[in-house]
Amino acid sequence: MDFEEMIKDLDLDKELENLLKLYDAGTFIEPGSKEAMLGSYFYQESLKITSKLNQGYHSPDEIQEIFRELTGREINDTFRLIPPFNTDFGKNIHIGENVFINANCNMQDQGGIYIGDDVLIGHNACLLTFNHDLDPEKRQGLHPSPIHIGNKAWLGSNVTVLPGITIGEGAIVAAGAVVTKDVEANTVVGGVPAKFIKNIDD
Repeated sequence: MDFEEMIKDLDLDKELENLLKLYDAGTFIEPGSKEAMLGSYFYQESLKITSKLNQGYHSPDEIQEIFRELTGREINDTFRLIPPFNTDFGKNIHIGENVFINANCNMQDQGGIYIGDDVLIGHNACLLTFNHDLDPEKRQGLHPSPIHIGNKAWLGSNVTVLPGITIGEGAIVAAGAVVTKDVEANTVVGGVPAKFIKNIDD
């Protein structure tokens, strides 16, 4: 695909704003549509930025600056991340204060990833905000749906969070869990699919 030809007459800031509105509204993205092509363009942009992030050593301040470029948003100076990190969009990641993301995290963020304050995300976590359509004729299309992670939540290593999930404040998702439904605040869940284990107070 010739992205330069595709975008030469477009106001990319305006196009991104409109694309984010569609994602945030949960609008189905038709395969081969202008929106799908724009998504592919911004994916290539995210690859350039994450390649920079993942090559060589970067100080915490440099990582924050690269993340500002990736997301197009202000990043709190308490943010900490250990590369490598991968995303296929970057512009719909929202990060609170004092967030720590460990190595090899993967975020598919078109549908929106909202991370509260004091959140811990372990090695190899995978956060997904797109589903493909069930209809084989529309299978290449995409249904966006956001992930919300509450303040002080902790996602263990190798956790997978599916589209549309809310993880409540203070919750713990045990290592290796696949989260297919909302997690209540101050609970521990684990397993495949993730199920209630206990309350934090217990």
